[in-house]
Amino acid sequence: MKKTAKQVGLTKDVGWQFGLRKTFPYPQEWLWDFMFSDKGLAIWLGRLEGKLEVKKKYRTKEGIEGLVRVFTPYSHIRMTWKEKNWDNTSTVQVRVMGNQEKATVSFHQEKLVDNGQREEMKTYWNKKMKGIEKELTK
Repeated sequence: MKKTAKQVGLTKDVGWQFGLRKTFPYPQEWLWDFMFSDKGLAIWLGRLEGKLEVKKKYRTKEGIEGLVRVFTPYSHIRMTWKEKNWDNTSTVQVRVMGNQEKATVSFHQEKLVDNGQREEMKTYWNKKMKGIEKELTK
């Protein structure tokens, strides 16, 4: 029996996934506050039509919508994610981990339907991380 090569990003349980992280020279709490400020949210999520609250739906002016499942300040948020042109819903987790010297922003998205959608989100998150970096190095 021929063994097939494992496809990058394909999991046994949650479909296709993508993860990205980057470390910045800022304290964890400061970086969290930036990521969840109006300016930070506009960069990585979009312009919210309301607030992010646990067990509440959210929507952006750009057409992303979902439900906030977990929101632990200075740690992570976990939420469902649906682009306006998608038939499916994925899950996104954003973490800020670190200390008083430096902190890491981590994006992880799972339950993507195929490698094409994974590549779409890989491009999206890389662009968003570059936007965060650009804003922080002004």
